[in-house]
Amino acid sequence: MMVLSIDRKEDRDHSEEITTTILDRLSISDRRGFLKSTGLTAIGAALGMAVPFGRHFPDGLVPAAFAQDTGADLMSEKDGLTVHNDRPLNAETPAHLLDDDITPYSRLFVRANGLVPQSALDKDASDWTLTIDGEVENELSLTIDDLKSDFEHVTLALVLECGGNGRAFFQPGASGNQWTVGAVGCPQWTGVRLRDVLEKAGVKSSAVYTGHYGNDVDISGDPDKVVISRGVPIEKAMEPEALIAWAMNGEDIPALHGFPIRLVIPGYPGSVSQKYLTRIWIRDKEHDGPKMGGYSYRMPKYPVAPGTEVPEEDMEVLTVMPVKSIITAPATGAEVTQGQAVEVRGHAWAGDGDVKAMHVSLDFGQTWQEATLESAPNKYAWQRWRAEVTPPEQGYYEVWARATDMNDVTQPAVTPGWNPRGYGNNMIHRIALFAS
Repeated sequence: MMVLSIDRKEDRDHSEEITTTILDRLSISDRRGFLKSTGLTAIGAALGMAVPFGRHFPDGLVPAAFAQDTGADLMSEKDGLTVHNDRPLNAETPAHLLDDDITPYSRLFVRANGLVPQSALDKDASDWTLTIDGEVENELSLTIDDLKSDFEHVTLALVLECGGNGRAFFQPGASGNQWTVGAVGCPQWTGVRLRDVLEKAGVKSSAVYTGHYGNDVDISGDPDKVVISRGVPIEKAMEPEALIAWAMNGEDIPALHGFPIRLVIPGYPGSVSQKYLTRIWIRDKEHDGPKMGGYSYRMPKYPVAPGTEVPEEDMEVLTVMPVKSIITAPATGAEVTQGQAVEVRGHAWAGDGDVKAMHVSLDFGQTWQEATLESAPNKYAWQRWRAEVTPPEQGYYEVWARATDMNDVTQPAVTPGWNPRGYGNNMIHRIALFAS
């Protein structure tokens, strides 16, 4: 057995420092080229460890550790996002950067469960097909050209929100990415209705649930391991706002967000809106793919005290997301002038559809004033709201904002419904103001 290493410690440290510095300055594709050209010594230094059996490594082959992209390079195209994890890549947007009515690519949060497929990085959809099978009369295999030519095109502004948005505020804490309020956005999506495609396939009366599959790669690099496969009740899939989309904000869907096609199923956790979509399996029972069982995107069937260990059999799938709102201006910590009105604005949305009312408070929730609430351009888009508040004297203030949905459900002032994975937190959003 041969172990590839750099013998002298000072030489090894120097080599690792040089190699790491160079790699940090290169894109993923350039890193691959660098490693190919410099050989196994550089690979060992870059990995920070010996490479047993290094003498058998084929010339020109890139190690699996570098062969698949996390998408981290593409974060240079994002504006001010906070990265929570880089393998897989997860990043949220500060609330004050979410002021646009239509969320631009640069400010849309990133939620990955695996690695970005090479076809998405290369923007190559030449061999792409979407399979519709299972409880259907006619199994379909559709190219993107088929989708574009055979079905009516639809463009809608639709909220996409991670089920764990707000997890950071649960006490005791819940495991997972510690999202605050910025794992949400409302881009404009273009595609076809999922309903139209399913109707062409002829959904059988036995259909109960969908099961979604994509070609993203597990972080282990195992090409046969399914990263995530979630689904929705067939009734939800048949809503006219559920889309198979190929464009975001008038452009091809970016690699980080699911190129070449993805599902957008609004009102439910973003995890059901499968990226890199390759298959929709129509099931005769609730789907049981990866991240459908256990504690993934599941809530206790009954209220539990914070910190309770809930048996798996007492968990159920999280479906409709709760009513919610954010303050996008001013940014928290803003300095204002006593006695002068300050415009406060933001967005509100609800998993059931429209929001009915919006209120703000300047006295820690003792009194509330109604904000002006605009209509949504379409169902499941977020709604712009505005209000003016006037700090009466110098000092520290907080603006609290709460939305009320069409079912008269209002955001709570504290975290609601503690659960083991920290899903569905819709507590009111607050910002700080300093009046002088």
